[in-house]
Amino acid sequence: MELSTIKDAFDRVAKKQRLSSSKAQEVIDQVGREIEQALTKMHSVHDSTSSSDQKSILMELNSKLNEMGPLKQLEGSQKELNVALSKYAKLLEKSFNPDISKAYRNVDFDTHTVNQIIAGHFYRRGLFDLGDCFINESGESEATYLKSPFLEMYQILEAMKCRNLEPALNWATTNCEKLMQNRSSLELKLHRLQFVEILQKGTRADALTYARTYLAPFASRHMAEIQKLMGCLLWAGRLDCSPYAEFLSPTHWEKLAEELTQQFCCLLGQSFESPLSVVIAAGVQGLPTLLKLANVMASKKQEWQAMKQLPVPVDLGSEFQFHSIFVCPVSRDQGSEENPPMLMPCGHVLCKQSIVKLSKSSTRTFKCPYCPLEATVAVCRQLYF
Repeated sequence: MELSTIKDAFDRVAKKQRLSSSKAQEVIDQVGREIEQALTKMHSVHDSTSSSDQKSILMELNSKLNEMGPLKQLEGSQKELNVALSKYAKLLEKSFNPDISKAYRNVDFDTHTVNQIIAGHFYRRGLFDLGDCFINESGESEATYLKSPFLEMYQILEAMKCRNLEPALNWATTNCEKLMQNRSSLELKLHRLQFVEILQKGTRADALTYARTYLAPFASRHMAEIQKLMGCLLWAGRLDCSPYAEFLSPTHWEKLAEELTQQFCCLLGQSFESPLSVVIAAGVQGLPTLLKLANVMASKKQEWQAMKQLPVPVDLGSEFQFHSIFVCPVSRDQGSEENPPMLMPCGHVLCKQSIVKLSKSSTRTFKCPYCPLEATVAVCRQLYF
């Protein structure tokens, strides 16, 4: 069932809830007005009225409330809401299988590697106390090497939040050669932010001195950028009303913090995203297909645990594709080291095993299944993605 169907059902429940709430408030307001009117009458004739007159006012109020029937009005709207909620709950139960253990397979994981991944995830997220606690309880003392570099990274990021670029600049200067190898202009961007900060809070002379010292070395490769920054000197102290006001946007700090995190992880040989987060996100996307497959196999009395290859594709989206995959158009098998993709003279590509089956011998010619041209195994070349 598509998520749009569930969303439509949710929207209907939400609409019923709003109507029920509106109706309840309307009834409460009506009761409140009747009570206020009765109190006004009692106060206006308090000195001259007798107890019997007060009783008649209360009886009149009681009669109006009975005629109004607030409980019946509330019960009606609430009943409609309860019916909608009941249907929605059944729809969710039908659409989502709460028992995800059906998609579980017995896999022998390397506990040491898994523990390191979990510890690395905590340190990568800045949860250092939690990471230390996990390492102590799991006995993975070797994983502590991950803490120090990420601790340095978060100290730099925390300083950037306070508009202190000195730790970031020191790190970028120390690793300038590696950043250049990655074709990153992170160091220049940090100096640009620092230059703009000086221009706003300091003097034009201070900003010019900083530019001559730290920006001049980048002039040969980033002249257009340096020229813009030099134009900012004319608007010292009032950059916010200049043609260069865009340099003051807070998004520059946010984007630069993200880029610094990416480059920091890259120089550590680590991915920008936590491997544990990626695995969980990919698992969440693939779980519905796996659950459906497990249910179908159970109904056909086939063993889910004994399968070596999934009979159906699991589409995880482009964000989870980290390397090229080739699937033979003839056999539908995925390319591997034992069965690599082979390029034929006509330009079409098949897996090696498919070509061998088509040729039936290493010297015999065979016709390409997608065009009239013929080829032999000897003239086919392995492709490397």
